[in-house]
Amino acid sequence: MPAKAGGIFETIDPGNGRSLARIAAETTDVEDAVQAAHEAFHHSGWATMPSNDRAVILHRLADLVDQHTAILAQLESLDVGKPIALTVAFDVPNCAQTLRYYADLSVHSSPRQAIAVSGCEAYTARVPYGVCAFIIPWNFPLLLLGWGVSPALAASNAVVIKPAEDTPLSALYFAHLSELAGLPAGVINVIPGGGHTAGAALAAHLGIRRMSFTGSPEVGREVAVSCGRKLVPAKLELGGKGAALVFPDIDVEDAAGKLSSAITLNSGQVCCTATRWIIHEDIYDRFVQAARARLSETRIGYGLDPVTQMGPVVSAKQKRRVLSYLKSGEETGAEVVLRGGAEQITGHDGFFVSPSLLAGDPGNSCAREEIFGPVAYLMRFRNEKDGIDLVNRSSYGLANSVWSGDLERARRVAESMVAGNSWINAHNVFKHGIPYGGCNESGLGGGVLGPETFFDYLRPRSIVRPI
Repeated sequence: MPAKAGGIFETIDPGNGRSLARIAAETTDVEDAVQAAHEAFHHSGWATMPSNDRAVILHRLADLVDQHTAILAQLESLDVGKPIALTVAFDVPNCAQTLRYYADLSVHSSPRQAIAVSGCEAYTARVPYGVCAFIIPWNFPLLLLGWGVSPALAASNAVVIKPAEDTPLSALYFAHLSELAGLPAGVINVIPGGGHTAGAALAAHLGIRRMSFTGSPEVGREVAVSCGRKLVPAKLELGGKGAALVFPDIDVEDAAGKLSSAITLNSGQVCCTATRWIIHEDIYDRFVQAARARLSETRIGYGLDPVTQMGPVVSAKQKRRVLSYLKSGEETGAEVVLRGGAEQITGHDGFFVSPSLLAGDPGNSCAREEIFGPVAYLMRFRNEKDGIDLVNRSSYGLANSVWSGDLERARRVAESMVAGNSWINAHNVFKHGIPYGGCNESGLGGGVLGPETFFDYLRPRSIVRPI
């Protein structure tokens, strides 16, 4: 529907820099969306229907997501720039799987839990919060929408979604599918617009009862302050500077190939990916040679080209950010192991950046700060203690990995690394049922994907009868 005051913005195809769509957006529409969600929560029957009936509707929505994979995958590829093969195989199916996971969990979870105390009959009754707000980032718009709203919907809340200004198309289509699935009007609401306008207005709205934000630590702090003023609980999923600690008893070529794939996944625009490669000195040269060869073979191209392995970054702004880090990193002493940078793709004047490898001092800005592009920074270590110390120097705490043939050591190191997630001999592992979240500058307020997330959207209430 058009914005009340007629506001419009354009979303751009990052593969060629051309306009994709003109989107209605007004900050004043946030009020209508929150009010619609409030009305739906209290009067549509969504919050009071049996959990099995609600799960049936969510399964129907998941089925529609699967049935419309071709459309959603194309929208996601055009909007973000990512390869169509990735959106078909991962982004769209994962959204549907998340809906089904939480729908099923809701059916098998009891809203009541007895409390064993003397002299009283007591139990906890969990009830939905009401209107839950979600600010979704641009790197995985549909997948992260699914991670965010699925548990909230399964817990019988109504939601208001503010997709990223760069990538609103799949969220709008998801809302269309929710109508076809039979969700009552107002249970799902989508408000496109800018972060400092629509996003800020949504986070500050007095009508929301639960907030979820995924994005940068800088904006996450602003959201937390806004929610803190209203005493509204906020779930913050923020950035990262993941490390991969590689021991010499590993298959060097295999590890180098997998970590190379990690930084080219979604053009490196993945908050938990491994962008600090901490390599044992005994295998460092072999590892560098293997990674450089693998990255040099990456097929960079337009997202809708079926042979493309890595597309553009999402915007001209993001391209400037990545190139600026590469320039400043080298100027402040980083060794250029593989010189990437601005890339020209015939027939597509988009925001392409080829993979880069830097190396050197752990104090370099490229080793400390999140670049959010296809860039990794390499460091050497001598022993287990030195390696763990390098990993834990980061102010972030989202995800790290350890690579070793010695599983006892791998488990020991994994438990020593400061992060919400530690992977062994792999990176970027996402399974429904395994909690995923961060600590330190990578987030607070609970993670996603696990059963705990479902209960995050249910408020506990104590019921007590003296006996």
